[in-house]
Amino acid sequence: MVPTVRAAGPADLAPVADLLRAARPHLVVTPELLAWQATGKPAERFGMLVAEAGDGIAGVARTGLLYESAEPGLGFVNLVVRPEGRGRGVGSALLAAAEERLAGLGVRRAYARVVDEPAPLAFAERRGYRAGRRSVILGLDLAAALPAAPDPPAGVRLGTAAELVDPRPLYEADLAAAADEPGDVGMDEIGFSDWRAAYWDRPDLDRALSTVATADGVVVAFSLALTDGRDRYLSGMTGTRSGWRGLGLARSVKHASLRAARPAGFRWASTINDAGNDAMRAVNAWFGYRPVAAEWRHLRTLPK
Repeated sequence: MVPTVRAAGPADLAPVADLLRAARPHLVVTPELLAWQATGKPAERFGMLVAEAGDGIAGVARTGLLYESAEPGLGFVNLVVRPEGRGRGVGSALLAAAEERLAGLGVRRAYARVVDEPAPLAFAERRGYRAGRRSVILGLDLAAALPAAPDPPAGVRLGTAAELVDPRPLYEADLAAAADEPGDVGMDEIGFSDWRAAYWDRPDLDRALSTVATADGVVVAFSLALTDGRDRYLSGMTGTRSGWRGLGLARSVKHASLRAARPAGFRWASTINDAGNDAMRAVNAWFGYRPVAAEWRHLRTLPK
């Protein structure tokens, strides 16, 4: 049966969230998050396409603009197809519709996250996507004991994002920490209002579990926690300003967040590291995180 591809609607949010959780257990995804993505980040122009193949939703494509980069014409397309939908034209139909949507948004270079498995990698290569950077997904059982908490340096106070009256200091720290973060696309062209919409106002940001380290009113390190309201916790970003690195602050802020996650009812923590980010991978190994999956960032130049 030829799959039918259409734009996702409100009734699709719950089954799509179930599909994504089954395919990517490390993700924190809820119907509420998917609904917010469609409207909460206007600059991203997020759009979700679903493919039906006679027995419900067989796959989904999430698309949008990579507006945080100063380079124009960047976009993304991320596909997830149910195992039973593979080899039935579901992925091909979704990708064609997704690339058509991106072209209509002015995208000339499309990035795609591809699971580090033979079939998805071969699919991406056949369609002109070339592998870039590799990311490692790490998991941590929160029932396991954490190592002893490191003491922050003198003059540094640990608190939560919920205590921030104004999130601008966190925005400034995020941009500063991301300036030399390993990756394919940098965050160098995002204003405070767009950052606030994309990160501070997102429904899965758990401000009570997100930790910030401040010195003289400046956020010098932070660890953001994304949660699903059930049992899953994902580290959204752990960063330290360049002048404050080497003092153990990444361990301090992440430790405080993970320690608070356990009594809050979360059972499993995930984090995603660029394969070349040796410093953060060492921090996560210290906590006891272990690799559970990997993915590649692929890129294709779309035809004009």
